[in-house]
Amino acid sequence: MASKPTALLAAAYALILGGSAGAHDAARGWPYPPACCKGNEVGGDCERIPGASVKIGPRGFSVTLLPGDHHLVTRQHLFQIPYGDTLPSGDHDFHICLHPSEDYMNCFFAPPDSM
Repeated sequence: MASKPTALLAAAYALILGGSAGAHDAARGWPYPPACCKGNEVGGDCERIPGASVKIGPRGFSVTLLPGDHHLVTRQHLFQIPYGDTLPSGDHDFHICLHPSEDYMNCFFAPPDSM
């Protein structure tokens, strides 16, 4: 029989492993389409971005990413995303997938009420 600390540690470890997001899941558990997410759990290329980095205009979204806004971003980027190229997010936040590098926007997700 395992000791209490060992059993608690094993239970915590199982919870961490079992509760982690999948390779194509956002942090809050909704799935990124496989065509958007080319990464994995550790270094995936899709991530939530701050709402302050997104401006809504008459033709679509203007997204300015700075280092720290997305784990792949090392310098400032500006992406113009037409409304027709936007996907609805599953958590009412903005998300962006950068692939094959930080210079290319692969998919952009916006809250449904902003599209």
